[in-house]
Amino acid sequence: MTTQERSPAGPEQAQDLDVFAQLCPSRAMLADLADKWTMLILMSLGEFGPQRFSELQRAVDGVSRKMLTQSLRTLERNGLVRRTVYPETPPRVVYDLLPLGRELSALLAPVGRWTEERTAEMLAAREVFDGAHPDA
Repeated sequence: MTTQERSPAGPEQAQDLDVFAQLCPSRAMLADLADKWTMLILMSLGEFGPQRFSELQRAVDGVSRKMLTQSLRTLERNGLVRRTVYPETPPRVVYDLLPLGRELSALLAPVGRWTEERTAEMLAAREVFDGAHPDA
């Protein structure tokens, strides 16, 4: 990886990208993907398949309508999620993963499982740290 400045315009070749470089487009993309709501939405769609907005909001407990809308738009814009509107009354809108989204969701699923399996250990470490650093 290199750390030279790159123009954000135009499609970049993977070998030219460097997430550690401040102006690299891949850095901005990583920031979009690393958002907690984005990760949870991708994991939900990967685990449960296509979902309506209300189903996603129930699945991703705690996400506001505004944040869910914003995250879904970003995912759609980045080619990870497809929004399908069915011409019914009332209109039915379904979100599902596109190939890039399926690929990323498959990578995130083990991270979610690991987090669930290791939460107790991390909470214990946090308690030890907080006890040793009461002013932190």
